[in-house]
Amino acid sequence: MSARTRVFYASTLFGAMTLAAALDEGAFGPREDRRILLVSNNAAVPEITPALDEAPGFAALRSRFDEVRSWNEIIAPLHPSEWRARVVEVPMAGRLLRSHLGLDGGIAELVVESVAVPPARTITGLLRDCPVTVYSDGLMSYGPTRDPLPAEIAGRITRLLHLDLVPGLAPLLLSEYGVRPQVVSDGAFRRVLGEMPAPPVDEPGGPGPGPAMILGQYLSALGVLTPQEEDRLHADMLRALAARGAASVLFKPHPAAGRRHARRLRETAAGLGVRLAVADEAVPAEAYFAALRPEPVVGCFSTALVTARRLFGLTAATAGTELVLERLAPYENSNRVPATIADVLLPRLRADGSLQEPPPVDVAALVHAVGYCMQSEAYPDLRAQAAAYLEAHGPARHFKRQRLSALGLLPAPAPAPASGALDRLRRRLSRALS
Repeated sequence: MSARTRVFYASTLFGAMTLAAALDEGAFGPREDRRILLVSNNAAVPEITPALDEAPGFAALRSRFDEVRSWNEIIAPLHPSEWRARVVEVPMAGRLLRSHLGLDGGIAELVVESVAVPPARTITGLLRDCPVTVYSDGLMSYGPTRDPLPAEIAGRITRLLHLDLVPGLAPLLLSEYGVRPQVVSDGAFRRVLGEMPAPPVDEPGGPGPGPAMILGQYLSALGVLTPQEEDRLHADMLRALAARGAASVLFKPHPAAGRRHARRLRETAAGLGVRLAVADEAVPAEAYFAALRPEPVVGCFSTALVTARRLFGLTAATAGTELVLERLAPYENSNRVPATIADVLLPRLRADGSLQEPPPVDVAALVHAVGYCMQSEAYPDLRAQAAAYLEAHGPARHFKRQRLSALGLLPAPAPAPASGALDRLRRRLSRALS
């Protein structure tokens, strides 16, 4: 009989590093089963974007798996983020996938990220009759599950693996299904990171020691900002860093954003007299944190802002987060909780280069209130906590009045003064002004 197989799915190098750390500290037991890593390139145009297993640094992770297969090749020419098997196709497609991966001996476990959406949801629906572990590669684990899961999938999920990015805050993700969270230790992740090769920079000699660093995202590709607005956001970050005295800045584009923003930022840097280097978008930001120790690290709400501070002790700051919180739509957009966490945990970079600490807040209470407002039907037990938070702090910044109104959570307006009291107030004002 063929050996049983553990099938792992990953779409980012950061996610694959998280898997490697979990494997190294024994989260999947001794290496007795065959291990297949199924990689997916979910970029808008994957044909011109390097795949995960082609990224610099992947070679350091490769030995942890017996085989690496491409989901893109299996379903070509369909796009991984768009294709899902129709109900009548599931039995046939499942048999074909099992045959293609050589799973005759059975599946010991399926390990996926982002199980609520394709391609992870598609793969989980095709590879049935096995337990499922979900792992999170960022701040989204603290937010609610994006979409309801069918019972066939939800009932198989046994645990959620995640980095402890916000100590003391338990993930909301999958908690409505009774899934238990399990932390992947900081130490295991750092050891994996230590295996990564020195990151390249596209400038001769690379940036100077300890440059400031800007983390790009793909907000315009998501429709949150226009391309021009995202360019202005990056330019504002660069100007603030220049005002702070930074002579050298490293710009790290998001893997899904390409280098368009880098070209625009070079023009701004030239006008400011700042030396701008551009990092390889396929290399995780954490590799640059370890190699260059950049100070400060600035971004909008990237998970890497939190890893910079939590895992490397670097100064990290946000810029533009309030605008993004206002623009995210619909309210249940899964980026809302990461943006909220970054907004309340990290200092804000001001135009003059100074760092402004955010007001103190009960992070868990805020995140649970936001999570309830995002997915109220999935987390009815959080309603009282959300109401208490809003009663104490009001609906500013992290909540939308229309959503609160729909949920019946708008704080009651202050009562209007009685007519007699109003008349007396008018008379006092009249006397004071006469």
